[in-house]
Amino acid sequence: MATCSLNDVLPLQSPLEDALQEAGSQEERERLVLEYLEKVNGRAPELRVPDFSPEIETHQTRQHFSSLQQSNFGLEWLNTDTCLSLLRDLSGKVVVLDFFTYCCINCMHILPDLHALEQRFSDADGLVIIGVHSAKFPNERVLDNIQSAVLRYNITHPVVNDADATLWQELQVSCWPTLVLLGPQGNLLFSLVGEGHKEDLFLFTSMALKFYKARHEITEDRIPLRLYKDSLPPSPLLFPGKVAVDPSGDALVISDTGHHRILVVSKDGRILHTVGGPDSGWRDGSFSECLFNSPQGVAVHDRSIYVADTENHLIRKVDLDALTVSTVAGTGSQGVDKEGGALGEKQPISSPWDVAFGPAISVFLLFAGVLWIAMAGTHQIWALLLEEGTLPKGSLLPGGSCVRFAGSGNEENRNNSYPHKAGFAQPSGLTACGGDPWNCLFVADSESSSIRSVSFKDGAVKHVVGGERDPTNLFAFGDVDGTGINAKLQHPLGVSWDQNRGILYVADSYNHKIKSVDPKSKSCITLAGTGQAGNAPGPSFTEASFNEPGGLCAAADGRSLYVADTNNHQIKVLDLETKMASVLPIFSQESSDLVDSALPQRIKNPKLPKSAPNVKLDPLPVSPGRTLQYTLNLKLPAGAKPTEGAPSFWFLFTEGHDWLLAGQKTYGEIGSLTKPDQIEVTLPLQFPCADPELRIGVCVYYCIEGTMCMMKSVSFSQPLRATAGDTSSTAPLHLSYNF
Repeated sequence: MATCSLNDVLPLQSPLEDALQEAGSQEERERLVLEYLEKVNGRAPELRVPDFSPEIETHQTRQHFSSLQQSNFGLEWLNTDTCLSLLRDLSGKVVVLDFFTYCCINCMHILPDLHALEQRFSDADGLVIIGVHSAKFPNERVLDNIQSAVLRYNITHPVVNDADATLWQELQVSCWPTLVLLGPQGNLLFSLVGEGHKEDLFLFTSMALKFYKARHEITEDRIPLRLYKDSLPPSPLLFPGKVAVDPSGDALVISDTGHHRILVVSKDGRILHTVGGPDSGWRDGSFSECLFNSPQGVAVHDRSIYVADTENHLIRKVDLDALTVSTVAGTGSQGVDKEGGALGEKQPISSPWDVAFGPAISVFLLFAGVLWIAMAGTHQIWALLLEEGTLPKGSLLPGGSCVRFAGSGNEENRNNSYPHKAGFAQPSGLTACGGDPWNCLFVADSESSSIRSVSFKDGAVKHVVGGERDPTNLFAFGDVDGTGINAKLQHPLGVSWDQNRGILYVADSYNHKIKSVDPKSKSCITLAGTGQAGNAPGPSFTEASFNEPGGLCAAADGRSLYVADTNNHQIKVLDLETKMASVLPIFSQESSDLVDSALPQRIKNPKLPKSAPNVKLDPLPVSPGRTLQYTLNLKLPAGAKPTEGAPSFWFLFTEGHDWLLAGQKTYGEIGSLTKPDQIEVTLPLQFPCADPELRIGVCVYYCIEGTMCMMKSVSFSQPLRATAGDTSSTAPLHLSYNF
């Protein structure tokens, strides 16, 4: 059977596009499209496209497989039960093929259009949307990584992994995104290249359905879907995009992107504030009322957090004193303005991905009130002036102004001493360095796979590492430690400046690594990660593994580097002195602003069964502020082993003395029963009563080989007696129990 490509339909579609521009009314536009459909339908046999699975001939050869399984026909599918065929499954449907790659900001921009189209027309109405993922980067060819992107972007239609660009090449697609509309015989109707075609997409689709329904060629058959998101277990974090450290060093701010919220947590992971979520939207108000849409970058300034509310195309302000959220820039709609200059809420912006505050030192004190924005959607760096001020080579601007600082808006890797002539390619990470000799912003320019700098003195844009000399070559990526242009990265999304070491840390996202860059020598070396997607903390950085880390932040004390390990739904902590990597536990307690149903049930303190034994300990004299150390020694029955996949845990609770738990880590997993677990409790400086009782609960899951699996519990009651004295730590207290 002869097949065709987009080059066969473009000569037919071009006159239609010209006529539509001249049309004076919607009725005329619809008439022109119907006349066009009559013409191309007469050539349906010669405009038929290749099938997804040409090897499938009969029902007997159909292979049913899970939504994460590779088909036997070379193509992998997500969100569907079967390997779909144009001739078998999609015959009688108008099909929209969305050729995309998940790193591409322009591809993200058309997802709301496709979602709106799906809301208007279902498969029973005759419309089916198929995502055709044709990768730019090698990392994007891996089905697990595409699956994570499908979940992040809430894609609910079938997606096929065109890993070798077979469909892309056969149809002669030339750029991302490209939409291809097919008729019910798998015949080409229209193509739309790039973003911003919502009106034509709806017009072409609605007229195609009307045309073919009148010809009785549309079927009402449903397409079998199996959405992986429906089987996701609950998790404290879902695709966290960025992380920031409060200047005091006492708290972290996490953009919990997949849950559409911001979390403020203590250094041990206790949730202090939950801001927004779990639903997406745009609403200002209290922490429990407000809504975000896939927030990314976060920056802390005084008692406020500024948020890049990416898919709302907004900058938001979180006030930690008033416990409210407000909008400070953006209109809520994607902007196309590449110059700016209007006041905050009147200035449309496009997909802000990260935010950072400028240095507040010496001559650069004027930048203390500037919020820098990585405007991924327009490939630029913008500035939001929180107070009246002047940008380099600029005039005096009123407070609230939101304006382009660097970047022409062309997607390229162009360095230039004139900031408006430079070009970026989806800048996604920012960090400010105010010390000599740098005094600049460092930028993770993701689509050029490079790290760039923007001078605070004159706005000059310079190359640091990665990328290519040719500013139009956005395919110069790899995983190579080296110097300057010889170093290679793959779609880096985050950067953080370590003022103590004079080192720049890079989240080399698609290489699943953390790298360090010396901007003076332009050397770039791997700090942590194996180069393969994985999820392992480690006794050394070389053994630790990550999965597309999206952001990172160095603590001011120079000891810790916090990493948003995005696809692992974790924050990892790199100890820069011991070279060990660990996972930051995220847990809630009743004193948080919001008890969030999105948190897993296991980290909420359970009620022990009435049959659980209680071990009463001797009263313990203590002084306020003292740290108690407990050692947990548990022994299983002979022949018993811990249950795999069901972590045992301990937790703290009280009866009427909740003040004892304020600021404590009240929950922890029991890592191993072969060595004692340590529990620390720091007592408050003031005791409302002199004889409180602290209780420690333990739940252990184990199986006895050949018989059964069970959960057993025990609690320990520790009476406390407040006394005067020193507040030094006591010797460990042993909590022992044989099940």
